[in-house]
Amino acid sequence: MSDSNSKQLGRLANQLIPGGCHTYAKGDDQFPVNAPPIISHGRGCRVWDADGNEYIEFGLGCRAVSLGHAFEPVVEAVRNELLRGVNFSRASVMEVRCAEMLLNLIEPAEMVKFCKDGSDATTAALKLARAVTGRDMVAICKDQPFFSINDWFIGTTTINAGIPESVKQLTKGFRYNDPDSLEDLFRRYPGQIACVILEAEKYSPPEDNFLFKVQEICRANGALFVLDEMITGFRWHNRGAQHVYGLDPDLSTFGKALANGFSVSALLGKRKYMERGGLYHDSERVFLLSTTHGAETHGLAAAMATMQFYMDNPVIQTLEARGDQLRAGICDAIDRQGLSSHVGVIGRSSNLVFTTRDAEGRPCQEFRTLLMQELIRRGILGTSLVVSYSHTPEDIETAIRAFEAALPIYKSALERGPQQFLTGRPTSVVYRRFNGPSYSSPPAND
Repeated sequence: MSDSNSKQLGRLANQLIPGGCHTYAKGDDQFPVNAPPIISHGRGCRVWDADGNEYIEFGLGCRAVSLGHAFEPVVEAVRNELLRGVNFSRASVMEVRCAEMLLNLIEPAEMVKFCKDGSDATTAALKLARAVTGRDMVAICKDQPFFSINDWFIGTTTINAGIPESVKQLTKGFRYNDPDSLEDLFRRYPGQIACVILEAEKYSPPEDNFLFKVQEICRANGALFVLDEMITGFRWHNRGAQHVYGLDPDLSTFGKALANGFSVSALLGKRKYMERGGLYHDSERVFLLSTTHGAETHGLAAAMATMQFYMDNPVIQTLEARGDQLRAGICDAIDRQGLSSHVGVIGRSSNLVFTTRDAEGRPCQEFRTLLMQELIRRGILGTSLVVSYSHTPEDIETAIRAFEAALPIYKSALERGPQQFLTGRPTSVVYRRFNGPSYSSPPAND
């Protein structure tokens, strides 16, 4: 297979764009060296690189594309709206209609503000909570990897250069499924925490009514309960994970699958809080969200078409069924190879990830890289096992067969060391202070 065009474009991307892309999760350091550095186009669950090589993709668009690439009902809605103009000097009809549609689905919410990405929405939620409560600190679930590109969150990671120490001190962490750790924060910082933000579920389900306990702890301490549904929204249920778990968040944030990859996110919440960002009240004003492109009509058309397709078709059930099939097939292959202590499949069926461990049972980037490398060789691309509506049973079987072929190599690497089988440097975690020697200089252009 030729790869000259893709490699040349990949090198050029790194010379023109810091990191070679616009999301750290898509960077060279997150993939083996045999991964396609550039994607040309996609359709359904498949993508093609700049040389025409075809892959079945998982985790499409960092989980944002839940229906499939170039999904025709969504594309058609966008195409029609583009012909009517995308941005005006006053609010558009689309803003009202899309707001109505989303609020009819997410029942606890009474008002919504649209924006472009998840960080906009979560950061606006924190600003609003601080304004409402008059408090500065926020509590985040430190077992969940990402909430925002903004200082309040990135300041808690190891890649926190450029963020003032005073800002870092305003965010404190608690543990998932550990309500005592959250109550301890409120004891240590009485009257100082404006809100608690967390995802309803990541890789492990809530235990012992944990989410309801978080909600009650917030109520008891005068803090707002903010539920981040960027991933769980439109994967757990049409009405969100808050519906699945019977929650009543003060504020919630949606994005990703909301518009099948188009740039639409949303902050939703109770009227008594959200209206502080509006005009018709006599409280102190909050500059909540003001984005020139936040309500572009074609993006909202994509969101409406996506929501309508979810309501008319068994999308959630299909995601669960495909994930069940994938989990069962891969786990069977893992068991047959005797690798259950080293390779795992975890998470909700609609949001699966794989885990990799070394010979001592420790999480290991080298083995993660090796498994991804061997899957890519067999036409499977992705840092996760997150399915889309476009994955067919046959696509899932193809992925299972790729795992079956890759696992014997993984097993040999446990005996001989992964370096014997890797074709290049291992992948790295995003949150690291320095890049390391593998990235001391950008790739040279031809």
